[in-house]
Amino acid sequence: MVERSASDLAAWRARITKPAGPLGAASRAVQRRINRVIPEKVHAAITAAMEAMTKAILTGADFATASPLRDATLEEREAKVAAAIQGWKAAAGAEGGVAGAGGFLLAAADFPLLMSFKLKLLFEIAALYGHDGSVLSERLYILHIFELAFSDVEHRVKVLEAMDDWDARPHPADLKGFDWRSFQQQYRDHIDLAKLAQLLPVVGAPVGAVVNWRLTAHLGKTAMMAYRMRWAAGEGR
Repeated sequence: MVERSASDLAAWRARITKPAGPLGAASRAVQRRINRVIPEKVHAAITAAMEAMTKAILTGADFATASPLRDATLEEREAKVAAAIQGWKAAAGAEGGVAGAGGFLLAAADFPLLMSFKLKLLFEIAALYGHDGSVLSERLYILHIFELAFSDVEHRVKVLEAMDDWDARPHPADLKGFDWRSFQQQYRDHIDLAKLAQLLPVVGAPVGAVVNWRLTAHLGKTAMMAYRMRWAAGEGR
């Protein structure tokens, strides 16, 4: 199990740090065109909601977490993580299907709600790997995982460098230096094209459930790899 996990981890790191090709540039061009179609008031609502959500998870107690799982093998932990991902995928998919059928207003409301689902999943995964999500350094790590999943390749490389040897690094005592604007801009700029398409009339209805399901699965996989990095460095052994 450990050997396979290390191999999967190496392949994952190589994949997410590979420079973007022509297809990536083309996708960004389509993304920009969709952004121009979406009303400005919807963009403003999404930005404001994300700012409030980010500040809440950084400083608030709204994201209470379960007690860290102790005395379990990596295989036992990841079986529980896989089950958690399945549960949150189902919840996100059901919510996305309703929002996608509701036009601009419901789709705009779906952005912060889906983000809440994603972050709650990350806190649950942290606990299953034996980490305390109430600790400031762990919340910063969780936000880095989110950035890995929803950022461009240049930003992902920087985030990975910051996450390596996480438990041996000093961490800030407060959040004055946290760049929440960059965090939310990366998410806004690099969210999946189909998620933006959910904001469009008619098209949004059939894609909402599938897109929410897929984005949650992607985040869950990213989180598993991020916590394997710490396990490989000696955490939990």
